[in-house]
Amino acid sequence: MGRKWNNIKEKKAQKDQSTSRVNAKFGREIYVAAKKGEPDPESNQALKAVLDRAKTYSVPRHIIDKAIDKAKGSDDESFDELRYEGFGPEGSMLIVDALTNNVNRTASDVRAAFGKNGGNMGVSGAVSYMFESRAVFVFEGFDSEETMMYLMENDVDVEDVTEENGYTVVYAVAQAFHEVKRALDGMGVDEYEVAEHTMIAQNEVSLDDEAREQFEKLVEALDDLEDVSNIHHNVNLGA
Repeated sequence: MGRKWNNIKEKKAQKDQSTSRVNAKFGREIYVAAKKGEPDPESNQALKAVLDRAKTYSVPRHIIDKAIDKAKGSDDESFDELRYEGFGPEGSMLIVDALTNNVNRTASDVRAAFGKNGGNMGVSGAVSYMFESRAVFVFEGFDSEETMMYLMENDVDVEDVTEENGYTVVYAVAQAFHEVKRALDGMGVDEYEVAEHTMIAQNEVSLDDEAREQFEKLVEALDDLEDVSNIHHNVNLGA
């Protein structure tokens, strides 16, 4: 398969921040997932996936409980799930996922972040055709060979298992997220650097120092937006 999850360090840095901003974004995601179905992760797979991600970012229990309790109540705040696509410096491409209660505000904020940081927001489909939706798990403690053997013995279908930057990385189709996560939990993985649905670029680009600095400012500006929940891109930050 030949993939390389070169953005492990970037994800780990985001996880290690565990700031109030990150917690607030997860609180919103948890509320929306719980409101859409049952506020019980055992019967609500979307909620379970968000909680799995929240765990990797060390989101405090009280943030999770507050969001679920809010979903159980009479509050009926409405949110839309949106996806924006755009371009950064030197062939870089970005997909921006947002969760918002004000579509006009979010579109304006995302467009401004692109425009002020050397990027351009494109139309729907402008870059997404260059990405693939996948489930990705990154962890330590088990090497790729024993992980692959365990998954095969338990009839769990994955696309690839590799070792990258000292971590074991498992790739699977997005729909297999819960099946793979249960298997890895059963194998004994108790802490994940990454456990989430993501968009993986078919081809990555490497940027020179100046373009990379500009790109990182663009990503930071987008990530600072309250409504933005996730950012995917095709830049090799491990280069």
